[in-house]
Amino acid sequence: MQRSGAWARRMPLLPALIIVILMTQIPFLATIVISMMNWNAYYPDDIHFAGFQNFGIVLADPEARSAIFVTILLTVAVVGFSLLIGLGIALLLDRSFPGRGIVRTMMITPFLLVPIAAALLWKHAIYNPVYGLLNGTLTWIFGEGAPQPDWISQWPFWAIVAAIVWQWTPFMMLILLAGLQSRPLDVVEAARIDGASSWQIFTNMTLPHLRPFIELAGLLGAINIVQNFDHVFTITGGALGTANLPYFIYQTFYVAQDYGVASAAGVIVVLGTIIIATFALRTVLSLFKEETR
Repeated sequence: MQRSGAWARRMPLLPALIIVILMTQIPFLATIVISMMNWNAYYPDDIHFAGFQNFGIVLADPEARSAIFVTILLTVAVVGFSLLIGLGIALLLDRSFPGRGIVRTMMITPFLLVPIAAALLWKHAIYNPVYGLLNGTLTWIFGEGAPQPDWISQWPFWAIVAAIVWQWTPFMMLILLAGLQSRPLDVVEAARIDGASSWQIFTNMTLPHLRPFIELAGLLGAINIVQNFDHVFTITGGALGTANLPYFIYQTFYVAQDYGVASAAGVIVVLGTIIIATFALRTVLSLFKEETR
């Protein structure tokens, strides 16, 4: 009876589980199979099993190693800056002031934009050396003789970082703001009455309380930024040393038509994402455990 009751509770979830398996696991298994094949569309008569050879090709390719390094550096830079800026904005929005709801809604707007649209906005409306907002601001401040740098050509990596940080900071801000608003205010007031300064309250009470929220925001952001393709493709086209792993996969699959090597690189990205997601799930579970105490 107990087993039948458990199955009766699980049966309504079975169709959703089947759909998830069909939509995610089967394509991933197909990718793993293709990653072990020597399969290039330019040589259709030379398709055979290659084992782990494609993984060796990916790891031995200087462009692939550069893409891995750029992916790691891009993820660390974007997550770090987004967390710092998001924490500052969350601290400001945690205070009561007129119009706080409107400001909060406006602050999350960048995160609601389609990534390709946000990348186009930064490339043409902000970075353009002729009519872009940055150079226009320099002219407005310093006059006609103001420098007019080509931001994308001179600082390609940081141009991508700034655009992604602008879009992902609201996400970090929302998670950190939720953490701030879950603080036990009576303990904070007691510390303030005992003579603790604002800085002491922040470093000794607020930051330790926010630690799991910071970890969760960083891990969830890293999962998405590791897979970022839109900004790299739109802003620099992978040129000037900005090609990351998703762009390398795009070039290998659609330009070189090497399905085996591209699938091997895709499996590497998925494995890296799974590792990050594992830590993210542990952080989420630790948050739930703390709430149930």
